Amino acid sequence: MHPLPAPSLDELNPLERQVVDVFVDGVRVLGLPRSIGEIYGLLFISRAPLSLDDLVHRLQISKGSASQGLRLLKTLGAVSEIHANGGTERRAYYEPAVELKRLVGGFIREQIRPHLESGKTKIKRLAEAAREEADPEHRKFLSGRVSRLDQWMRSGGKVLPLLQKILGE
Repeated sequence: MHPLPAPSLDELNPLERQVVDVFVDGVRVLGLPRSIGEIYGLLFISRAPLSLDDLVHRLQISKGSASQGLRLLKTLGAVSEIHANGGTERRAYYEPAVELKRLVGGFIREQIRPHLESGKTKIKRLAEAAREEADPEHRKFLSGRVSRLDQWMRSGGKVLPLLQKILGE
């Protein structure tokens, strides 16, 4: 049997692959694209900041996916951009935020709060539609379900500030 060739510096080593996979699983639960988990995972396990080109090359993803992923991760506060001068060019490098409160706070601020806000408007429209239902039994049923949705949204709105306070944002 021939020994397996050593991975090139371009490929992820087994530990890097495992860490990346942990974050890919995490973003899948949140409904975010796989590339978001790959990018954050590789940045998380890297000793040095990485450039866009480094991420594209190491993860074998498109430049567009890497660029979009970095933009979302920056918006969420999950990565920071730093600049380094290399000869005549100025290049952006990225490093991860590793504080849980910052990661969760950014996700709540950028993903969950806007959903709750738009949900309020949608629930008002649903309530109006339920009131216009001609069949009294169906109207009562629909009104009950809309009321339940409204309760869920209100509960979510109460839990978020507590979660942020617990995490110290």
